[in-house]
Amino acid sequence: MAAFFSNLRNTVIAAFVLAALVSLIYWTNIAYDTDMFWRFIFRWLHVLSGIMWIGLLYYFNFVSTPTAPKIPGELKPALGKFITPAALWWFRWGAMFTLIFGLLLAWSNDWSLKNYLLPVITIDAAEGFTNPAYINMGIGVWLAIIMWFNVWFIIWPNQQKALNIDNVYPDLAQPAKDAAAKTAGMFSRINTMLSVPMLFCMIATAHLYGAV
Repeated sequence: MAAFFSNLRNTVIAAFVLAALVSLIYWTNIAYDTDMFWRFIFRWLHVLSGIMWIGLLYYFNFVSTPTAPKIPGELKPALGKFITPAALWWFRWGAMFTLIFGLLLAWSNDWSLKNYLLPVITIDAAEGFTNPAYINMGIGVWLAIIMWFNVWFIIWPNQQKALNIDNVYPDLAQPAKDAAAKTAGMFSRINTMLSVPMLFCMIATAHLYGAV
């Protein structure tokens, strides 16, 4: 048992096998609906990816950053050379797949440009702000897009500079590294702030407005 769970790959495979077994409740009791099934799959993967993304965002802001100043100097290189780069890999790809599966979910719901995407993307401005569900969802979508942009185009490039990840910036001066770390940290905090209203909007659209 210990040997099995010491291998992350085995643990993840087992997790999906268990999910497949639980899905038998659906297969044996409810008539299969192709459209509904794939909408669920995309929503499930969207949520799983979001948990990875936001979970690591909170790890950085609630655990790693506040704890780093307390780490003895001789131990700090391990954080910057091994732990943080690995966490950043899962962090940025969690953000990417959250976006991808969100788009696939929209496609599977047949969210046409006129009937859904345009009102959401414009926060219902195209319809004169008449649908609170579209306004709410539009705010959530834009907050998520801003957060995704921050991850890929601000936080990640600056962390590459600050930690010289993959030896991309071997000759960068220390003041430039410090400035990059400060920028990455600030936008990570911005994403932490935005994550709360973003998650509120995403959940409220279905549970408070009865939409999507």
